[in-house]
Amino acid sequence: MTSASEPPAPAARPVGAGRNYGLLTAAAIITSLGTHGALIAAAFAVLESGGDGGDIGLVAAARTAPLVLFLLIGGAIADRLPRHRVMVAANALNCVSQAVFAWLVLTGDAQLWQMMLLTALCGTGQAFFNPAAEGMLMSSVDAEHASRAFALFRMSMHGAAIGGAALGGAMIAAMDPGWVLAVDAAAFAVAGLLRAFLDVSHIPVRAAGGGLLADLREGWQEFTGRPWLWAIVAQFSVVVAVVAAAESVYGPLVARDELGGAAPWGFALAAFGVGTLAGAVLMMRWKPRRLLLAGTLCVFPLALPSAALAVPLPVAGLAAVMFVSGVAIEVFGVSWMTAMHQEIPEEKLSQVSAYDWFGSVAMVPLSTALAGPVEGLVGRSQALWGCAVLVVLVTALVLLVPDVRNLTRRTGGTGKDLVGDAAKLPSARLPAVSSADAEGTGRGLG
Repeated sequence: MTSASEPPAPAARPVGAGRNYGLLTAAAIITSLGTHGALIAAAFAVLESGGDGGDIGLVAAARTAPLVLFLLIGGAIADRLPRHRVMVAANALNCVSQAVFAWLVLTGDAQLWQMMLLTALCGTGQAFFNPAAEGMLMSSVDAEHASRAFALFRMSMHGAAIGGAALGGAMIAAMDPGWVLAVDAAAFAVAGLLRAFLDVSHIPVRAAGGGLLADLREGWQEFTGRPWLWAIVAQFSVVVAVVAAAESVYGPLVARDELGGAAPWGFALAAFGVGTLAGAVLMMRWKPRRLLLAGTLCVFPLALPSAALAVPLPVAGLAAVMFVSGVAIEVFGVSWMTAMHQEIPEEKLSQVSAYDWFGSVAMVPLSTALAGPVEGLVGRSQALWGCAVLVVLVTALVLLVPDVRNLTRRTGGTGKDLVGDAAKLPSARLPAVSSADAEGTGRGLG
């Protein structure tokens, strides 16, 4: 969306963005720094309280379950209320829940049910935050400069993810994980304060419509009417689920038992961040004509981290694999968002994206909750090999859809070429617990 009230940016500026863009970028960097460390800290807090892989999976599932339950409602509300207020309220909830989590861990009184409840509150906040943040970000830049603006935003997120994962791993190795959670709570407080100053005067007030159910029905019709859309979302419902199990549950266990603890795991996650940064730079220059074909082919390497953990490879090898998967998911994410922006009417993008988010994370609670029992049944290595095989299998199947193979990039006259727009990656789609984050799946929205 282009703001009519904002003057065009001078040619020398890298992006056609104003005050809102700067505030959104700064706030997202701050929360990304805190969150990438806190996600590692939460897993090790469970282990230090006497928990095992099954308990880590339950905490991870507790975070994702409310995200699944409330995401569609959050997407509809984001179009009805001032988006910055929704974002600030969600940040406040995340701040309080993480602060209480930190206090319980630091005092040594954290019980499993308490950790599950507090992470569930975080997931609830994200369900309302993500759709509002996506709409706000897209309205903060003009169409002419959108590509470079989103590329810069995405690269900023990657830099924060690298720093957050590495710093979080180092802090956990040197001190109590509760301090990392406390830093995350403070980050949410600062980010919420910044987002309170966003200007929404340029966003027109939505006319009264048929209500939330009508909005959900419209989005569903748009979603199901496009085979390439629902096919890839179905694919990622499996991909995200198995990657979440591999990297949020098995990854910390492999790091503890085989690699030396939290610091090497943080290093591996930082390598993923470096890979996504490299992928963002690549996609600023490379514009594949067959968007979804190029993107889908780059999903195959997402099986590599699970395979590397199954062996397991030494830290250097695991970091190399994570780097490659980071590059690959960035190629997919940029291609996917470009296709979404090109093919979906702008006035329906928020509604459709809510279904996209929902489908992508719907199976994560189940996969993370079952990760521990599956490990006990077949063994950790076999479970990880199974994750890798599933990624390859569903990706091969989605290539059978003609629209996935044949959808091409439009050139000229659309005003919607958003190469570099990875604001909606499964970090972007992949679970925030590790290589994905999202506070942002994130998806990089902070």
